[in-house]
Amino acid sequence: MDRRKSLKLLATGALATPLAIGACSPETKEPEKSAASFSLDRNPDEVIMEQKILEQKNFFSADEMATLTVLVDIIIPKDEISGSASEAGVPAFLEFIVKDMPQHQVPLRGGLRWLELYSIRSYGHSFRSCSQQQQLDLIDQIAYPKKATKKVQQGVQFFSLLRDLTATGFYTSSLGIKDLDYQGNQPNRWDGVPKEVLAQYALGYSEKDLRDCIRYDDQG
Repeated sequence: MDRRKSLKLLATGALATPLAIGACSPETKEPEKSAASFSLDRNPDEVIMEQKILEQKNFFSADEMATLTVLVDIIIPKDEISGSASEAGVPAFLEFIVKDMPQHQVPLRGGLRWLELYSIRSYGHSFRSCSQQQQLDLIDQIAYPKKATKKVQQGVQFFSLLRDLTATGFYTSSLGIKDLDYQGNQPNRWDGVPKEVLAQYALGYSEKDLRDCIRYDDQG
């Protein structure tokens, strides 16, 4: 599935510093806190709110973060154009967003548990222990709502939410902005309507136009 091309349609183009990804090793009892910072202008209340969120205890466990890392990289894998979702800091973005928007906590945690149970029933082991092909086969069952069977509807809802959040996290990171080739506001120089177009309509610039409107010097 060429997920990256379709996910670009979801991008907003907002400029945000990506959150640094926390450790997600299964051996770690808790993921390390992200040393995140924000480069956009913030009013004082926003700064206080964001700092409080960053100081909260991690919501996702180390195992959950490890599974999320695998999932977001299935959604947006690394390619020849740019890095993967995890390299853009999407797992840490998810950790932040469930604290900022608590309504996502139950759907995401419940979805992760559903995924583990379904994986065990289907393949005899956890999702992260599956082969890459098994992981993709499982995700294909829940990635297309119109094709999904009734027995995987909880997985469909979970993956749809995760896919939306992953796209938001990736395409509002510096890596995602580069992937979009977003140029932002760039200074330019307009030299007026091309001569051939003016000639086509028997028009032209007067000396005053050229002097006042289409002249460049050291003062701009």
